[in-house]
Amino acid sequence: MSEMLIKLDENMAQAHVEFLQQAGYDADKVTSEGLSGAEDNVVWQRVCAEGRFFITLDLDFSDVRRFIPGTHPGILLLRSRNRSRQTVLEILGRVVNEQSLENLRGCLVVADEIQTRIRRPPSSGA
Repeated sequence: MSEMLIKLDENMAQAHVEFLQQAGYDADKVTSEGLSGAEDNVVWQRVCAEGRFFITLDLDFSDVRRFIPGTHPGILLLRSRNRSRQTVLEILGRVVNEQSLENLRGCLVVADEIQTRIRRPPSSGA
């Protein structure tokens, strides 16, 4: 399997990129591509074109009707009551420790301080 490519939204910190890189993922931020302040759909088109799993704090990406599981490389939405870098890092760390992000390809995943909810693509032919 090819290396998992991950794109972090501009609302994520460089510390989050480094955490994922240390965990062995090919991670970068949208800001490293000059997409700072770009509209969500522009960022989304780039993420999909590059086949990158997308990690964001932006609730706009939580709409399962718009971001149908199986139609994209995968989304991890991190929801924290306080958006501090450390709290977000703790949630991200928990998700990564619970399972390999490769297992979340094509899924819409919402994680908070307590739980991770995974909407998987419809199983084919099952």
